Amino acid sequence: MPIFDGKSLDGWVAKFAGYPLGDNYKNTFRVQDGYLTTNYDQYENFNFEFGHLFYQTPYSHYKLRATYRFLEQQLPGYKNAWKNNGFMIHSQPPESMALAQRFPASLEVQLLGANADTESRPTANLCTPNSHVTLAGELVTKHCTNSSSETYRGDQWVNVEVEVHGDELIRHFVNGELVLEYSQPVLDEKSQSLTPLYGGSHLQSGYIAIQAENSTVQFKSIELMVLEE
Repeated sequence: MPIFDGKSLDGWVAKFAGYPLGDNYKNTFRVQDGYLTTNYDQYENFNFEFGHLFYQTPYSHYKLRATYRFLEQQLPGYKNAWKNNGFMIHSQPPESMALAQRFPASLEVQLLGANADTESRPTANLCTPNSHVTLAGELVTKHCTNSSSETYRGDQWVNVEVEVHGDELIRHFVNGELVLEYSQPVLDEKSQSLTPLYGGSHLQSGYIAIQAENSTVQFKSIELMVLEE
């Protein structure tokens, strides 16, 4: 089922660092030409106002599929987020985030673009704010792990799919190819105060959110299929 209707942000709510839930700071998230877009034309500069757009319903077992592209960067500075966006899955509830909190506890399906040159920059990577995962039988505590995807340059459209089976198995696909899989996501050592939100330390379910990190990205479609547990 589509969870973005191509016309509005109905069913979604924004949370920006330093601003209350529901404040879509500087109209960053908007529908533009039928695409869900992060747009920075109302900013003079980026002062780490990291934002997330949360879908209204938490899920545990599902397939999330989207088609996205990066446009030219609108803001100078903060090069770490150049052509950088992502889906946060198994996220903590948006209303549980502190006012100044920059990222929710979650698993990030990191989406990256690249220049039209020889730069290698895979997409559908994994980053782990406030969390760890198990990959190839070993606990991974570093923040980001690259996928095996190709590099996608310029403003071409890319299809990404995430297959989520609670905390048992999560898979990332790019243009139909499996590029990363992992399991057993857990809260990290500094985030154990969040266990009441998850019913324990394992991230078995949670919210889906889209990032705003100062890159201009467009989503043509966002669809979700609920799977049997």
